[in-house]
Amino acid sequence: MQPRTRTALALLATMLLATPALADGYDTRVARVLRTTPLIDGHNDWPETLRDREGEQRWSIDLAAGLDRRTPRYDTDIARLRSGGVGGQFWSVYVDAALPGLEQVKQTLEQIDFVHTMVARYPKDLALARTADDVRRIHRSGRIASLIGVEGGGQIDGSLSVLRAYHDLGAGYLTLTHSRTIEWADSATDDPRHGGLTAFGEAVVGELNRLGMLVDLSHVSEDTMRDALRVTKAPVIFSHSGARAVNDHPRNVSDAVLRLVAANGGVVMVDFAPNYVSDAYRRWSAELAAEKTRLNAPPFGGLLIGQPEKAKAALQDWQAQHPAPRVTLAQVADHIVHVADVAGVDHVGIGSDFDGVGSVLPEGLDDVSTYPALLAELMRRGWSDGDVAKLAGGNVLRVMATAERVAQSMSGTLPATGTPAGMDARGTSAR
Repeated sequence: MQPRTRTALALLATMLLATPALADGYDTRVARVLRTTPLIDGHNDWPETLRDREGEQRWSIDLAAGLDRRTPRYDTDIARLRSGGVGGQFWSVYVDAALPGLEQVKQTLEQIDFVHTMVARYPKDLALARTADDVRRIHRSGRIASLIGVEGGGQIDGSLSVLRAYHDLGAGYLTLTHSRTIEWADSATDDPRHGGLTAFGEAVVGELNRLGMLVDLSHVSEDTMRDALRVTKAPVIFSHSGARAVNDHPRNVSDAVLRLVAANGGVVMVDFAPNYVSDAYRRWSAELAAEKTRLNAPPFGGLLIGQPEKAKAALQDWQAQHPAPRVTLAQVADHIVHVADVAGVDHVGIGSDFDGVGSVLPEGLDDVSTYPALLAELMRRGWSDGDVAKLAGGNVLRVMATAERVAQSMSGTLPATGTPAGMDARGTSAR
């Protein structure tokens, strides 16, 4: 072999070893990332789903393993969280937005209590976390940091005192609305009434900043997003949303808002819900709902009203002729890439919505054990280990730490007071 050939081969070998995508398999790279960076999911509805399905048995049911074998199956149990490399989880303490306000407060307190109890039952696996340092410490100890997210502004029942009580009980974020417009903020999936936030809504954002709780803009209208981004002193999160340019669902985030999130320093945590991921699936779902109404719409309409068996058979025929479009892990990755392209890789994260989206999930993202496959897909697309670490949890840890510093800077600020009726009677702030 000629000396020049040996030199070229040696150089090629050095280059191959220096390129992680080629030197190490994706599984090895993902494992290396997750050893040092906790994978933090912004939204999981397991507590609420356990309440709905198990009732009072949820307090004692075995959460360690085997919930994937139940009918209907759960997306989550502790064994699969471990398998998925999860280092931190925001547990949603969602309650039905249609409930009366005081009932929402009661059920929210019960849900927070359930998360505390769940963690207390499994101290070798779970630990409560409030700060970015807590998450890092718990991750180093080999446990899963458990954080709490309140998924709907209606759950404070127009009371800043209730918000402060949730904070004292460990809540780390408040989603400003859920599916319904409330008395101080417009939802993405309901008719707007305020053009965004009212004066009280702006006060809620300020109080979240003062407390060090994260402002979560998933579920809110674009006007509410813009108002919150205008008044917040701390970075925001979208705990479980997608990119509207990829799928034009109002629950997703437009490119214009993505650029505002970048300027704010926030993070959009990408959702796995098929309706938010796939435009084709979203349209199919709307057609399915229309067909259900066409066939059987009690109490007055529908071609087969009063004939439930015929309506069921006709709907099955329709579904056989109109199969649901595939939704895949790669499509979720498309949303992640788009957010990173527009806002920057420092402003994207993961917010699965596991146990909150029904029985259909993207192929390849069947449950909480599958996060490594998503990270590997980003690596296949050329993402570095450092960028994947930011996506997995680095970005949200930065946002949490910044929100904590903002709260420290506001330590001399008195708690906000007032009610929606009293504050909003004076009019909203100039926009």
